[in-house]
Amino acid sequence: MKKFLLLLMASLLSSSAFAQDASLAEQAKAEGRATFYANITAIEPIMEAFSAATGVKGEYTRISTAKFVATVLTEFEAGKLMADVVQAPLPVLEMLRERGVLADYSSPAAAGYEEWTRKQGGIQLFGIEYVGLIYNKELVQAADVPKRYEDLADPKWKDKIVMANPASHATTISWLIGLKENVFASEDEWRDFLKGLAANNPMFVASFGPTPAPVESGEKLIAISMPKYIITKAPAPLDWARVEQPLLGTPRAIAITSKAPHPNAARLFVDYWLSSEAMTMLARDVGEYVLHPGIFPPIEDMDTARVLPIRELTDEEIQKWGEEFQKIFKVS
Repeated sequence: MKKFLLLLMASLLSSSAFAQDASLAEQAKAEGRATFYANITAIEPIMEAFSAATGVKGEYTRISTAKFVATVLTEFEAGKLMADVVQAPLPVLEMLRERGVLADYSSPAAAGYEEWTRKQGGIQLFGIEYVGLIYNKELVQAADVPKRYEDLADPKWKDKIVMANPASHATTISWLIGLKENVFASEDEWRDFLKGLAANNPMFVASFGPTPAPVESGEKLIAISMPKYIITKAPAPLDWARVEQPLLGTPRAIAITSKAPHPNAARLFVDYWLSSEAMTMLARDVGEYVLHPGIFPPIEDMDTARVLPIRELTDEEIQKWGEEFQKIFKVS
């Protein structure tokens, strides 16, 4: 009961904080719109709900993680950055903060979030870009579903795996290093896993986005991907492997830009984004793993899964490991 009351209080704090500043809402209305650059997908319903709730138009531009820093910095340095608010994996926003792109804003809607989600320079964590193993539940027998990550090295999966390119996809690189640092008992065991996975000749695609399609069609049987696609690709025959080890992922973060064209609308948007209303939509409709207390995606057993944020890698580490993975996986 005590835990329930704490979650309820956190939820009330978070959701009510959005609506409490009438002055901010009026100033935001006068500005007319909030422009949002993000790497997250399928959030159009949230943008529409924000507009309906506030009378401020929400404009969404999706930019892939690989192009995010370059795109934003090019616009910022030319004095033409249109974004009021930016959302990306934490390492991306850390890079932008160092270049003066972000403003220092602490949203009252974050009051119910755990302390560790608040980062320097106005960066607020709201979710984890969780990575798991998704499979075709019509073609993979229950007994064959991986129980551990090491099972991906089993020769029975040869030519049946799809994953984002481990030589160039920063999130996959970070995930593989996360396995080394959080899951495997030794580096030798981790490297044996990498060799076994590489020997199974996985199909490489540019990012997580294209990973579900080959599994849906039956061209491949399993993907290193994001469990959220079980929601966004429904009714595709997808399920996730309940591995014994934790699910890992890069923290998702949001921040206001330092030269936001619509600064009040930007603050109102972040307040709404962090509210229980928006986080419920993000979990329920998009399948995201969010950090708002008590809210989980409607994916069976995900409310009891252990999901850990992995540390941010430096640019040098991403490059170094990308080059090493290129050799291990023989990426041309």
